[in-house]
Amino acid sequence: MTTLTIENHLAAGHLETALRADVLNGLTATPKRLKPAWFYDARGSELFEEITRLPEYYPTRAEREILTDHAGEIAALTGAQTLVELGSGSSDKTRLLLAAMRSAGTLRRYVPVDVSESALVGAAHALRADHPGLAVHAVVADFGVHLGVLPRGGRRLVAFLGSTIGNLVPEERAAFLHDLYGTLSPGDALLLGTDLVKDPAVLVAAYDDAAGVTARFNANVLSVLNRELGADFDPAAFAHHALWDPEREWIEMRLRSLRQQSVKLPEVDLVVGFSEGEELRTEISAKFRPEGVRAELAAGGFDQQRWWTDRAGRFGLSLSFRR
Repeated sequence: MTTLTIENHLAAGHLETALRADVLNGLTATPKRLKPAWFYDARGSELFEEITRLPEYYPTRAEREILTDHAGEIAALTGAQTLVELGSGSSDKTRLLLAAMRSAGTLRRYVPVDVSESALVGAAHALRADHPGLAVHAVVADFGVHLGVLPRGGRRLVAFLGSTIGNLVPEERAAFLHDLYGTLSPGDALLLGTDLVKDPAVLVAAYDDAAGVTARFNANVLSVLNRELGADFDPAAFAHHALWDPEREWIEMRLRSLRQQSVKLPEVDLVVGFSEGEELRTEISAKFRPEGVRAELAAGGFDQQRWWTDRAGRFGLSLSFRR
């Protein structure tokens, strides 16, 4: 039977404190902004799972295609005994890696890392039937803060999939790779998913689907602030907006105020005014070029040894080793 260990590194109130700090900093900034982490309450997670199945949203399918084609090669190249997944969620795509690494005969332990203990426990239980004997060491942590607590021992493969790294601005990406490098041992590997630069029309459609699911996902962050901070946002008073920034080569998701309005957030003692047409940035999603990925990895101390794309060339997966 699969063994399950849960290790919690989030102090009581960690997420609440982080949310308050981000809201105070972001809603008093010019222009206003929030971090995308706050999308993912239970409803937001459900909506995102729906997004991944939309015809316009190609990244999940493209990355799964690459893993289907190359999971065995990844297992053979790394010889990893431990698979660490950052921001694991439901661990859906990771099942392809787990199956290949178990078949290779090296994998002994899976370490999913997520801020949601319920998501970690649910995914671990779902893995029991498929992988008897696999030790699951779940870590409840914020990978932006707690990389140093990742379990050690044996050769490790860290998977950071879904192009989640694209939610970070370049300085944050550099700091993340530097910090991750510092936690790894020589021979440990990083499997990194990166969405690629392509036709802006394709990119915008992926973040502004015809069915309006992404619009509901974006607006849900206002409901999170209402619930957690006692705010009085009216989600119907904001419109979803996705745009391509060609200079920075990233997609921005924004909420545009449809009228002049004032919003109270009593839990942080804040009143925020919005003019008509003013926008609140809720996410950036950087898109990458192969040479840029290689350069960022090298600057972080990683030696990229393999680069794969899906057959349509929409998404890139790189395998790099700590020098």
